Amino acid sequence: MQFLLDHERGLGNKGAPKGCCLLEMVGFRREYLALFGALLLMACAAQKEEEVKQTDPIPAAVSAASPAAETEIITSAGTVRLRRETELGFTTAGQVASVRYDEGDRVRKGAVLAALDTSTVSADLEAARAEQDRAEAQHERMTSLFADGWVTRAQLEQSEAAMRASRASVQASRFASNTSRIIAPGNGILLTRNIDAGQIVAAGQTVMIFGETGKGFLLRVPMTDDVAARVRVGMPAQVTIPAVQESPIDAVVAEKDGRADPRTGTFDVGFLLPASDRLRSGQLGSVDIQVARGANSAISIPSTAIFGIRSGEGLVFAVDKENRVKQRAVVIGSLHDDRIEIASGLKEGDLIVTRGVEDLRDGDLIKPIRAAQ
Repeated sequence: MQFLLDHERGLGNKGAPKGCCLLEMVGFRREYLALFGALLLMACAAQKEEEVKQTDPIPAAVSAASPAAETEIITSAGTVRLRRETELGFTTAGQVASVRYDEGDRVRKGAVLAALDTSTVSADLEAARAEQDRAEAQHERMTSLFADGWVTRAQLEQSEAAMRASRASVQASRFASNTSRIIAPGNGILLTRNIDAGQIVAAGQTVMIFGETGKGFLLRVPMTDDVAARVRVGMPAQVTIPAVQESPIDAVVAEKDGRADPRTGTFDVGFLLPASDRLRSGQLGSVDIQVARGANSAISIPSTAIFGIRSGEGLVFAVDKENRVKQRAVVIGSLHDDRIEIASGLKEGDLIVTRGVEDLRDGDLIKPIRAAQ
């Protein structure tokens, strides 16, 4: 309207006849009103067409969430150890006289690894033997006197007890003398040495760790109780030890702890490795083993159904009974080929959109299209 008024003023300024301006203005207004009406009708038609389009169901491929495979691959890290690694020490306290091998040395069965100063042990043994001789002689005299009636039976029994105690003391001293040395229990490697000559050690203190090479190497892997319960001795596995070789090594479950570690709550599972000169105790490795799936089976869905992945979680579009989609958060498990495991957030049978999720919004109405089985 402002435009029409301005137009009328412009004509007046040019000095045109007033009647002529009114006639032209009336015709001009009619033309613009007709044009405005046409544009309004077009806009309303477009809006109705858009509304129709928004209410039409959107075709979308859907699939039902299904249980994952009956088996799964468990991957765990562990450490290479000799199958038999024994902690060694002295049974009596004393001063270390000699240590004959260093860490990493290979030794044969029966070799003397270390020895205590036996001066005190030898003196104790001699004293015990002397006491034994005295007690035995005393018992002989008491036996003779008892036969002649000079001593009572109680006195005879007392002398007999003293003799037995002296013999036990000799045996103990002899044992201490014999165990004042640490002997290699088999062919193997000295893994750890914690003593030097001149050091004072306590009875029972671990001073060495010895590994027997004849029993082979294991990859020891800590596993949770749920996984360990599904592992059986004799099951095959694939072990990877980068320090030995890049390709996987065929291994087998050789042993499993009977109880959990009280500190971690895990069970150690040992995978027997084939003999190799490159294996060393302490090397790091990993194992892949196929086991039966646990009681809490994961759900498997096509990987194309996941979007908005972040920190082990993602989103899917779940389809309700009215064929409307709703975003649902899920916890992502492991990936297998073109499918992905869902640890939580879905249950078996839930209908989800598997393709075209990027074109959908929360609450959209869809036309479900199921893939051919």
